[in-house]
Amino acid sequence: MEVLSLLIPVSLCLGAVGLFGFFWTMRSKQYEDPDGDAARILRTDYDDHPAD
Repeated sequence: MEVLSLLIPVSLCLGAVGLFGFFWTMRSKQYEDPDGDAARILRTDYDDHPAD
């Protein structure tokens, strides 16, 4: 039972960090173009190398 006094605050802190990370990605607009990502994976012309 004593371990719960440690695990509960740790799990709450980790949950808060995850929630903060999720809101940070939402504010930085990382989920704005899911259709573009879906189409980009099917393309055959890659831009791996810089132009000469």
